[in-house]
Amino acid sequence: MGLLGIVCALGLLMWLSFRGWSVLVLAPLAALLACAFSGEPLLAHWTLTFMAGAAGFIAQYFPLFLVGAIFGKLMDDSGAVQTIAAAMTDWLGARRAIVAIVLAGALLTYGGVSLFVAFFVLAPMGHALFQAAGVPARLMPAAIALGTSTFTMSALPGTPAIQNAIPMPFLGTTAFAAPGLGLLASAVMLGCGLWWLTAQERRARARGEAYAPRTPFGSGASAALVRERGSTAAHFDPAEMHQGARHAGAAGRSRRALALAVAPLGSVVLVNLLAGLVLLPRADLAYLAAPRFGATAAHEVAGVWSVLLGLLAGIAVVWGLFRRRLEDVRATVDAGANAAVLPVLSVASLVGFGSVVAALPSFALVRDWIVTLDGGPLVSIALATNLLAALTGSASGGLTIALEALGSGYLQMAQAAGLDPALIHRVAVIGAGTLDSLPHNGAVVSLLAVCGCSHRESYRDIVVVSIVGALLGLLVVLLLGSLFGSF
Repeated sequence: MGLLGIVCALGLLMWLSFRGWSVLVLAPLAALLACAFSGEPLLAHWTLTFMAGAAGFIAQYFPLFLVGAIFGKLMDDSGAVQTIAAAMTDWLGARRAIVAIVLAGALLTYGGVSLFVAFFVLAPMGHALFQAAGVPARLMPAAIALGTSTFTMSALPGTPAIQNAIPMPFLGTTAFAAPGLGLLASAVMLGCGLWWLTAQERRARARGEAYAPRTPFGSGASAALVRERGSTAAHFDPAEMHQGARHAGAAGRSRRALALAVAPLGSVVLVNLLAGLVLLPRADLAYLAAPRFGATAAHEVAGVWSVLLGLLAGIAVVWGLFRRRLEDVRATVDAGANAAVLPVLSVASLVGFGSVVAALPSFALVRDWIVTLDGGPLVSIALATNLLAALTGSASGGLTIALEALGSGYLQMAQAAGLDPALIHRVAVIGAGTLDSLPHNGAVVSLLAVCGCSHRESYRDIVVVSIVGALLGLLVVLLLGSLFGSF
């Protein structure tokens, strides 16, 4: 009965999430359903087990959500995001509309700009560019997804995406874990996605299919749905996109304007790298072993601190370069801070659900089955993160649930097999970024709404660039990692 309860709870979570219910309600409800099937005390698991797991996630990752959202909002309101997107489209031109949107999205998200900030900036520019080039608008969601939520989220070394930060405390790794494998996986994802999209563009032109105007994303019920669904997909609440005070001037297109706009993104990556490889390893962090700091090991926080320092540096650079263009700094910072609250609570609720499931006696059977799969810890963690991300519709939620329940076991298995934890890190993150892009995924729903497209029109292309390409990249990492280890 216990296993049946877990299956029913996951099914309820997936079904009602697809129908637009808030995960803040669904996660505890599904957890209580699993407890009821197992004959476990309901209130104890809700107020103690569930809340302990959710609170632990918030305590560990809320600083990243907060600082990341503020950085993204500052970049947006200063006009720097618009400058980068406009410069990329001007540089590549209408003839390469798809490539321009993909690369603009990749540059923004690799530099630390939130997924939804990129969505709202790239969609209007994408429409203008696709219309000028005569490319069907139905291909735009997949082009944006390829640039913003595939290789820059899970594979590219040093990405400040929350998914790349989650394994660090569990495995003692950094954002640059397995850089060579990450670069190869990124090349596979990008190459597969661009091949598919350019082939679809040629076929559309051969059929005489042209650009058709779309209704832009509006307010009301659709906005509320995007807000609830999108909150589990990134660290930015879409409702805050139109708050603050965006710079009213046109985006600069000169080389100097582009260099200034890219500078904060470069500072995020550079400081993240220096902090992780030079500053923190040489710093005296022995004080963390004191009881008042929870007897914490330095490697448990160093990775998250590196990303946090990178984002703080990005904020400082934005302020230094664009403070005159930030018309209302308080409103911008407030909007960014508010934008971090709902996402972190939503993902934490999924983590709380996973904590309850992991505490049930029947889960031991599932855990033992997963960790003893043929192929060793690499295949096991890839399968676990794939399945949990698919069921929850959230890469960050599925990844955290998998590591909360099985992280210590994977680390022990890796050490016994002589595997570098960095390899486990990269496999886990890429695995979480594959089947999470099912139709109920918050980022998919939000992206389609922002672009004015439907699942029927655009979802097939999203599947190829976000799922098929990511799975191919994962297979490359699994194969090369098994043969040569981490590099």
